[in-house]
Amino acid sequence: MTELLDKKHHREDFDCGKELLTNYLKTQAGQDIKRKLSVCFVLSENETSIQGYYTLSNNSIPLSSFPEHIQKKLPKSYNVIPTTLLGRLAIDKKYQGQGLGKILLIDALKRCFEISQEIGSFAVVVDPIDKEAEKFYEKYDFIRLPDSKKMFLATKTLQELFG
Repeated sequence: MTELLDKKHHREDFDCGKELLTNYLKTQAGQDIKRKLSVCFVLSENETSIQGYYTLSNNSIPLSSFPEHIQKKLPKSYNVIPTTLLGRLAIDKKYQGQGLGKILLIDALKRCFEISQEIGSFAVVVDPIDKEAEKFYEKYDFIRLPDSKKMFLATKTLQELFG
């Protein structure tokens, strides 16, 4: 399925149509991996051609950023709540419209759920790059954080899906 990005993958051929996401894979992903800032998973055809990718890293969100009904359920002793950041998710233009975004998202969420069994993470957080990305995450029940463009999906929801 997906694998960690490495030297065998042809990054220079990747183009998702969004400059920020395309350039990230081509120029920054490798450095971020070396520095342990994020991990990049790729879906590839014939093991070298990248169809799509996503990144994951540790994250935290201030308790006060969550909707009131969720804040009430969390201990006040936590000023920040541990989460997992699904930082980037992109599909090469050649493969768009084939359901690969959904496949990568499910792969990422399953991985986040598995990680949450060993390292506390209340939710998966995304920061949609534009309206199109926002609509994509809304389809999968991500909830907008008040006063922010960020969205989240509770790990408890992932428990229902993958547990």
